[in-house]
Amino acid sequence: MKLLMVIGGLLGFVISLVIGLVQSSAWPSVLWRASAAALVAGILMRWWGRIWLTNLQQVTREHLVAQMKSKAAASPTQSKS
Repeated sequence: MKLLMVIGGLLGFVISLVIGLVQSSAWPSVLWRASAAALVAGILMRWWGRIWLTNLQQVTREHLVAQMKSKAAASPTQSKS
């Protein structure tokens, strides 16, 4: 999660920095907006990463349950005579 937050912050900072430079804004304004964008992008990336990880775990669990059910259905049951 930390890595996703750092990546999101870095992306937010760079994108905001480039947009500010293209608009020919003053440096203090560009840096302030880029810092705010880094914070917001980092938090959003962490939130999205948690949702993604939760969904991956759920899919893995469902896959394992499906495998266990198919193995149980495929194995013949032995009846006592």
